[in-house]
Amino acid sequence: MKRKLIAALTLSASGFVGLLGYEGYSPTAIIPVKGDVPTVGFGTTSGVKMGDTIDPVTAVSRALDDVGSAEKTVEDCVKVPLHQSEYDALISFTYSIGGRAFCSSTLVRKLNDGDYDGACEELKRWVYVKGRNVKGLENRREKEFLMCMKDH
Repeated sequence: MKRKLIAALTLSASGFVGLLGYEGYSPTAIIPVKGDVPTVGFGTTSGVKMGDTIDPVTAVSRALDDVGSAEKTVEDCVKVPLHQSEYDALISFTYSIGGRAFCSSTLVRKLNDGDYDGACEELKRWVYVKGRNVKGLENRREKEFLMCMKDH
């Protein structure tokens, strides 16, 4: 399977459903992991404060907006073509860690150097919040890694 320019890719439906599953739904703002920021719906953080609430339809809409931001970030920072599975994994990852962290990561450097396997391996390193290993992130990163490596 041939890799495509990022401008030709969008998050697949299965990638979006997977991302929503990783994030889980919360109708009220929560701190998902001690030391993290408040999130609501399917992991939305922008403008969220404790006490905020959201219905499922609005939560999906906000998640789509957040995916758009993650896609813009990946498009801005990744300069090499990708398989759809790599793209889906990177969007999920960027959605989770944020654009600034993604663009400045060793993962992006390796990817732009053409080290696709090494870039996918980097996903497994992002399992900490405030220096503490989080089992849920280990599980998510392993799934993102497998997705990233799918077409290698």
